[in-house]
Amino acid sequence: MGGTQIERAGDYQGLAQARLDPLVWRYLQDGDQGGNEERLKQIVLLPRPLVDCRAGHTRLSLLGQTLSHPLLLAPMAYQQLFHEHGEIATAMAASAQDAVMVISSLAGQPIEDIVRVVEEEGGPAPWFQLYWQQGRARTLELLKRAEQAGCHAIVFTVDAPIKLATMQLPAHVRAVNLEPPLPLPLSPDAGTRGASLVFQGWMAQAPTWDDLRWLREQTSLPLLLKGVLHAGDAELAISSGVDGLIVSNHGGRVLGGAVHSLDALSAVSAHVAGRVPVLFDSGVRDGRDAYVALAKGATAVLLGRPLMWGLAASGAMGVAHVVRLLRDELEMTMALTGCVNLDEVRSGRGLA
Repeated sequence: MGGTQIERAGDYQGLAQARLDPLVWRYLQDGDQGGNEERLKQIVLLPRPLVDCRAGHTRLSLLGQTLSHPLLLAPMAYQQLFHEHGEIATAMAASAQDAVMVISSLAGQPIEDIVRVVEEEGGPAPWFQLYWQQGRARTLELLKRAEQAGCHAIVFTVDAPIKLATMQLPAHVRAVNLEPPLPLPLSPDAGTRGASLVFQGWMAQAPTWDDLRWLREQTSLPLLLKGVLHAGDAELAISSGVDGLIVSNHGGRVLGGAVHSLDALSAVSAHVAGRVPVLFDSGVRDGRDAYVALAKGATAVLLGRPLMWGLAASGAMGVAHVVRLLRDELEMTMALTGCVNLDEVRSGRGLA
């Protein structure tokens, strides 16, 4: 890494930018993620000295898995844009750091190969992020493939109802698990006079609450719903049988000016009141951010862009180092606020 001293995950950002094509860098950094980051930094913490933290730990049980820390690797698409080893490198890093990897529907390598690497390296079984495939038949096919590959849970992502690439992908990068590729849902039925490109075009093939209830019936795996920002939607999801929720505004990529994920987390976690795990995504850049999300009610936290900075800069080693740095920062923040476990963090004792 050219002698650069890496002390924080953010130190990988400049290294990644220097190594990536400008178009790829713009794709990675796209969205209104700054608002999420700033909101996390606005939360004031309260130091609590003289607490005996020698027995401190970050262990938790989540959907049947016993994990050593609450930092999960978020589903990130097309990882071979950032490093030739792509998702395989990320899987190796996740296993090395005892972290759950959530495999994207838009992964550039086969689900089976990614899961196999995790199994060989002895990491916790990965989860699979499921995008709706414009209909039930293809969605079910992808779901069953993830099940058969050995994924532990399904993350049904609804915060981007129509997922389109925002850049022209190079020939060697494609969503190999979605072949043949889906046709772009750009136009309504040509015979429908006055039809809307949005309502009768894109949204005609987007999932609904009925589809979520149908999906629940198709698998016995834990099912999480990603993209929840409203307490009423959280209630509908729970009544539809989901096992967990992920509060996320998709990094601000989909709807500009959307509510900050942290503000939505407070409302959703208060409404859910522990009935199902509530995870947090969007804007986490260091261990302090992760602490804030946990203190505001999150059961666990998903890491996104910083992982890809590490991947671009140094492959699997870079991703593993990012996770380790954030875990160390989380533990340091816990120690300085007098929290010896995650339950004490979630109690809010470290919030001013």
